[in-house]
Amino acid sequence: MSLYFMTLVLFCVGVYALVAKKNLVKKIIGLVIIENAVNLFLILVGFRTGGEAPILEAGMEDVLFVDPLPQAMILTSIVIGLGVIALLVAISVRIYEKYGTFDITQIRELRG
Repeated sequence: MSLYFMTLVLFCVGVYALVAKKNLVKKIIGLVIIENAVNLFLILVGFRTGGEAPILEAGMEDVLFVDPLPQAMILTSIVIGLGVIALLVAISVRIYEKYGTFDITQIRELRG
């Protein structure tokens, strides 16, 4: 249960970074933290205590079961998240080249 709580804390830290910070780089880092918290939660949900493996061989009576579907989803999520983060970093670099700052309040004031 404490692992789920720590995942929730990690998620809340990411949401705080997205909502409270005004720097684009800090917002991107907050998004990465949220993504990792969700991935960790899905991995934790995939573990089943006392479950049986779908294929048992002789001598494999005490095997712990881990559902492979969340692991496959996490691999897909990591690849998609990497693409999204790369796009956000590229957009942030272009914004910095145009405005000379990562601060959202200054970018809103420049309007051009």
